[in-house]
Amino acid sequence: MSKISPLAPKRFPKLAAIEGVSLASGACGIKAGMRSDLMVAVLAPGSKVAGVFTKSLTAGPTVRWCRDALSGGAIRAIVVNSGNANVFTGKAGAGDVSATAAMTAKVLDVKPSDIMVSATGVIGERLPITKITRALPGLIGDVAASSRAGIWKKAAEAISTTDTYPKGASARAKIGGKSVNISGIAKGSGMIAPNMATMLAYVFTDAKLPAPVLQSLLRDSAERSFNAITVDSDTSTSDTVLLVATGVGAAHKPITKASDPALRDFKRKLDDVMLDLAHQIIRDGEGATKFITIDVTGAASNRAAKVIAMSIANSPLVKTAFAAGDANWGRIVMAVGKAGEKINADKLAIRVGGIKITENGAARKGYKEAPVTRHVKGKNIDVSVNVGAKPVKQSGTARVWTCDLTHGYISINADYRS
Repeated sequence: MSKISPLAPKRFPKLAAIEGVSLASGACGIKAGMRSDLMVAVLAPGSKVAGVFTKSLTAGPTVRWCRDALSGGAIRAIVVNSGNANVFTGKAGAGDVSATAAMTAKVLDVKPSDIMVSATGVIGERLPITKITRALPGLIGDVAASSRAGIWKKAAEAISTTDTYPKGASARAKIGGKSVNISGIAKGSGMIAPNMATMLAYVFTDAKLPAPVLQSLLRDSAERSFNAITVDSDTSTSDTVLLVATGVGAAHKPITKASDPALRDFKRKLDDVMLDLAHQIIRDGEGATKFITIDVTGAASNRAAKVIAMSIANSPLVKTAFAAGDANWGRIVMAVGKAGEKINADKLAIRVGGIKITENGAARKGYKEAPVTRHVKGKNIDVSVNVGAKPVKQSGTARVWTCDLTHGYISINADYRS
């Protein structure tokens, strides 16, 4: 891994064990220096799965495989390799995904369609499939319960590419008075922009939930988390988020609908885990030194608010100003205007660090830049914009997260394949 991001958490969190999840990771030789590059999660019989995937029209064969396999709602294992995305590799690449699933299924004595496969890394290079298929039997034989110390961290490290630290999150929730666990890992640092979920993430629970319920929960939670982050506006070809329910935790009341009130706490805790992972990705944005929260209100709709928020979050001019600690709020005005959504420029109200900057279509009378400059020189920056299209109580709102743009981003990506 590269030098750890200055925004990284102090340590990898302690993740709750998930009954019915066993993990293993190791090096099969895709990455140089025999760094860990292959992860397997073996799941209890009867486990159910939901997934959301990239909308990229150049999506890799792993994404297409998972979309097809998802139709049955059943899952017995997840296999992830890093260092090679297996994207734009033609029919051979699709065959390599099939071979990975087939070998895993053979070892576990299950159907290939019960195996989910992901890959991340360089695009356009053929996957060294023999290295993977040779390593899988031994790796599957080494899986251990998710309660083993350090096993979640090792799994998170194995799926990483330009990440500077492994990412994990966990929560305990109640369903009908019974406690269940949720734990997840993710990878992501660059090529991050919301068009489903811009990275890889795997979230597990020991709750017993049917696949349609999981799909509804995941879709909604991803919209509030992974679909509300951006590092560089680039959507990956391999984005995958899977939510797995093993069903072997504490017995709780049967759930048949995502709208069941008994899921209220579970939904909140799932959101917490997903948002924690999404935030960690932004904090590990390539070259990032600032974590930026952007709130937009007063828009014509929630959709319009999100378009405006993302226009600000993806602006290289806004991001480079914040990187330099420059309170150049005119760049925010620019980003709002270019979004193409309805606004009232005379009512545009911009605040940075809670300090009101504009009113009545101009800088606020008596505005002083020094307090804003102090705020943007810090590691955490808060931007709020009311675009004045509608009264507050009727307005569309959105919150998104991004990071600054530094020379570090250029260096990481210029040297990525060297």
